[in-house]
Amino acid sequence: MADLRGVGMTSQRTRNRLAERLREQGVQDELVLDVIRSTPRHMFVDEALASRAYDDTSLPIGFNQTISQPYTVARMTEVLLAGGQPGKVLEIGTGSGYQTAVLSQLVERVYTVERIAGLAERSREILKQLGYRNIQFKYDDGNIGWPDRGPFDGIIVTASPRTIPAGLISQLAPGGRLVIPVGTAAEQSLKLVVMTDDGPVEETLEAVNFVPLLGGKV
Repeated sequence: MADLRGVGMTSQRTRNRLAERLREQGVQDELVLDVIRSTPRHMFVDEALASRAYDDTSLPIGFNQTISQPYTVARMTEVLLAGGQPGKVLEIGTGSGYQTAVLSQLVERVYTVERIAGLAERSREILKQLGYRNIQFKYDDGNIGWPDRGPFDGIIVTASPRTIPAGLISQLAPGGRLVIPVGTAAEQSLKLVVMTDDGPVEETLEAVNFVPLLGGKV
């Protein structure tokens, strides 16, 4: 990952330009755009890729994983917040830690689960060094969520299962929102599940492309 001494090397104008590109693509939540402007994405990628950190593209982070493109991070966060500011949010797939950092600036507390030990350790270190303090970390199989910390006002999943895990839906609080990509490598769509008084209601939002959600710990 990029050296922490590089925080000041990337100009604010570069992040501002990224936020404006996301606005042009349809992201409307000003709080989300402000956080995109303030979050040093170059800290969450390898130094060799730091010059591309503010391109609107996914980038490799090792372990056959990627950091999601900024539009996807902003869009999923915007959908999560559309029901009001959530207190407790569960993130499945800490990955690089970038989505975690964005969430931590917009909600009271983030609970994040990662199944790959190397990523879990690296992202935890970066997030703590950057000063994000309202995050709890867990090294575990994301398919099972974090039941003893639920229910959650929001859940974001950053990898794609073939079907929505029932265990995650069961961890939604009343009115809670689950934002999750679903499908195969050939075809995926972003889904929103809202826990209503009558049970979960599912909506399909748009086409996406994520790494698969796998089980177990490595």
